[in-house]
Amino acid sequence: MKSKFLFSKVFAALAILIFTMSCKNDAKNVTKDTAAIDSTSMAEATPDYQISLAQWSLHKSFFGELKNDWQWFGKMLMTNPDSLLQGKLNPDDFPKIAAGYGVNSIELVNTFYFSKAKDLDYWTAFKQRCDDAGVSVGLIMCDALGDLGNADDKARQAAVDNHHAWVDIAKLLGAHSIRVNAAGKGTAEEVAKNAIDGLKKLGAYGASKGINIIVENHGGYSSDGKWLAGVMKSVNMDNVGTLPDFGNFCIERSEDGCANEYDRYEGMKDLMPFAKGVSAKSHVFDSDGNEMNSDFLKIMKIVKASGFKGYVGIEYEGKELSEDEGIKATKNLLEKVFKEL
Repeated sequence: MKSKFLFSKVFAALAILIFTMSCKNDAKNVTKDTAAIDSTSMAEATPDYQISLAQWSLHKSFFGELKNDWQWFGKMLMTNPDSLLQGKLNPDDFPKIAAGYGVNSIELVNTFYFSKAKDLDYWTAFKQRCDDAGVSVGLIMCDALGDLGNADDKARQAAVDNHHAWVDIAKLLGAHSIRVNAAGKGTAEEVAKNAIDGLKKLGAYGASKGINIIVENHGGYSSDGKWLAGVMKSVNMDNVGTLPDFGNFCIERSEDGCANEYDRYEGMKDLMPFAKGVSAKSHVFDSDGNEMNSDFLKIMKIVKASGFKGYVGIEYEGKELSEDEGIKATKNLLEKVFKEL
């Protein structure tokens, strides 16, 4: 019902716009009242929240059934990354695949394109695929490029440098951000100090290209909302912010699961003041279509209270539903919650 309602508003706004343009040669026919109606209609046609699709939602479809051995995965990623693409879907086709779900913005993951980091011809062609599918790239999620909070100065600088290529790709694609990790080894204070340094250096390069550097709560200290908020305050750069994820608040894991988890609702409150995107993590749904681990309505009220407006990305990681079903379930839930806000 929402899509029909919005369509009617967009149609009405376009009709007014066309009428106004057809009369622009006769200034007497364009009144102030008409201009005001046109402006109001167009504003109403743009919702505060729209839905994007994170590519990781289809990682099994791109990678296939990989071994549950991330050390092996990391080795293969560095030596023969294309060999990991053993799934039924091709990452080249992601723009068209995403459009099939009715979304117009996508969030890429660099590990699907690890061999293409320096191939600008590939990315020029990829941009054309996006244009053909009617989608834009919002951000690129970057992993396996080194720790921006590494205690070793040279290793930390190498990590910064490794991200430069993806900043350049984001610029070429018209994305607004790359998502990075504030990772490192040491005490919370030591990693924070080093991550601040790494983020400031990468932030400076990003600023030179007009690209944001955004940090996700993605395990370790970064999943502590107060810790990451403190890092953001110390970096204090306009183009360095956060990508709050609904469900990534596990600070420490054990064989039995999460051994130390930060409260996700407090974490969202901590991170939203710095947010330049939002990730709607989902795993399992009840019979009413609600996510069983995260109260989406409660979280989106926190998002709204922060003043954030823009895209909320679907990131399905569940096992009970297929990736296709999980994406659709998450999209349906977000659309329902947006109506209730």
